[in-house]
Amino acid sequence: MKIYKTLVSSQVLVNQLTNPHWIVVDCRFSLGNTEAGRRDYLLGHIPTAHYAHLDDDLSGPVTGASGRHPLPDPLELSQTLGAWGITPNSQVVVYDDAGGAIAARLWWLLRWLGHDKVAVLNGGWQHWHALGYPVQETVPVSLPAPYPVAQDDSAWLTTEQVNEALEAQSIVLLDARTAERFEGRDEPIDPIAGHVPGAINYPFQSNLDRNGQFKKPGMLRAAYQAQIEDHTPNEVVHMCGSGVTACHNLLAMEYAELPGSRLYVGSWSEWLLSLSTQK
Repeated sequence: MKIYKTLVSSQVLVNQLTNPHWIVVDCRFSLGNTEAGRRDYLLGHIPTAHYAHLDDDLSGPVTGASGRHPLPDPLELSQTLGAWGITPNSQVVVYDDAGGAIAARLWWLLRWLGHDKVAVLNGGWQHWHALGYPVQETVPVSLPAPYPVAQDDSAWLTTEQVNEALEAQSIVLLDARTAERFEGRDEPIDPIAGHVPGAINYPFQSNLDRNGQFKKPGMLRAAYQAQIEDHTPNEVVHMCGSGVTACHNLLAMEYAELPGSRLYVGSWSEWLLSLSTQK
């Protein structure tokens, strides 16, 4: 059977809902109302889907030195995956209602743990609903499965590593936030507006077409190559406000067959903390 490592369509997923080797996870979440996603999930979700809360399940505790969404503890994350019935052999599908902006975080976390059989549902909840595919309110119960603890810490950079790499001009730093936030014209979340010196703005919304689905691989490849110019994909580092929507750009590059870019987990919210400690 085909393995999906980046995106999967609703048309494919609907035919696999009874396949016990396919695990679906709903990642709907709102920064403005952190319980809205869970509420919407309980009102209706893709059949068999479990719910992943960005703060509770996909992030670790915030500290005085971390960004707003630090990485979760690998052991705790592996236990969460196991509770959802995910094994190393599972085909995982993740979705949200934000064009994949939140779901891509879980996609990246699974890859961080070495799980490549994970894909974001292209078009997400809206496309599934528009096609009239089944919805349920029942919360699934899965038999817990052991999930091995492992992580690839070469897949992400610390603030110190990003700063050193920028000074050495050895990376291209792409910022997935909107132009308004990047340029400092609007900052609804973090205490200071602006961007990391040397970063390039590439809003994650640029990856999507007007229907909320990812653009074709060739279009994405041309767009990213125009940004990174002569640099190789493994010299690209993605950031945003807190290391969440940056994963969307990383996913888009993988889908465009530009593999190997990395994540700046702390992103702008952690960069600001590092500036305050330097004063």
